Amino acid sequence: MRYLVLRRLAQCGVLALFAANTFVLKGNLSASKLFNTIPLSDPFAALQVFLAGMHIEITALLGAVLVACVYGLFLGRAFCAWVCPVNMIVDFAAWVRRKLGFKGVHLGLPRNLRYILLVLSLILSFVLATPAFESVSFIGVVQRGIILGTASWLIVALLLFCVDAFLGDKIICSKLCPLGAFYALVSRYALLKVKHDAMRCTKCDLCFEICPERQVLWMVGLKSVSVNSGECTRCGRCIEVCADDALEFSILDLKGSFKKKVLH
Repeated sequence: MRYLVLRRLAQCGVLALFAANTFVLKGNLSASKLFNTIPLSDPFAALQVFLAGMHIEITALLGAVLVACVYGLFLGRAFCAWVCPVNMIVDFAAWVRRKLGFKGVHLGLPRNLRYILLVLSLILSFVLATPAFESVSFIGVVQRGIILGTASWLIVALLLFCVDAFLGDKIICSKLCPLGAFYALVSRYALLKVKHDAMRCTKCDLCFEICPERQVLWMVGLKSVSVNSGECTRCGRCIEVCADDALEFSILDLKGSFKKKVLH
């Protein structure tokens, strides 16, 4: 459970820093400043703002580029599993589903729905001259509610929980979140990946049961390759449940290369 504990510490730590509003971190997940100097901006929100007014402040642009580079080049879609507070809600919903053995309702939602919503958000931002997703973002409602100490976010959190617990597994993050789709697109070539060793795998399928994006694990038991899909959230749950040590985090396969040198 080491990665689960680390993720919860990271998520709660970020929210606590925002709530404390000290020089370390001020603002929210859409726009903030680190150490009163380094701008940090949600690149998807910044893109919506630009399309809405065909103008963006240089500080917001620099913050968006910095964040996009960190995730796009290094961490992949880690925002969704390590920072976003909605992840805690949907993870709890998934736990409840497993405990109850509840199958849920098959809604038949298209797999690429989040990408459709991503494009729609950008189009509407331009047409309506307002950041479309930011105006209704459940992520924004939850994180601002927690940071500011208001109670209205609890209604949204309950709704999100009910959708994922009783209608379908990980619908919110895997089907309905355009922000997750955005990070999936920019994270295709990120250095941090999950690497699979088919020689160790006994095909127990525990990783499939726990993974929020099961389609990224197509190689399990078949081929020794890294998970190259940008849809992988780097949550590490598949690594935790793998008793065969067939899955591990890898950066540029440096760990694998080191093992080969030792063996030879």
